[in-house]
Amino acid sequence: MEITLLFQIAVIGIITSVLNTILRQANKDEFGQAVTLIGVTIIMARVLIEIGDLFQTIRTMFQF
Repeated sequence: MEITLLFQIAVIGIITSVLNTILRQANKDEFGQAVTLIGVTIIMARVLIEIGDLFQTIRTMFQF
């Protein structure tokens, strides 16, 4: 796992939380929830890609 992945996740989390806070104060709770859901989806997709790469590395390591 690269350190850049952790920074990417942190940046996406910070941007998501800031946008959510701004939208909540503007009484746009629905948009805030949508932004949070999109942020979580992006992070989960990135993590799933990394897990897939991990399994591929394990598969080639043990020659399955």
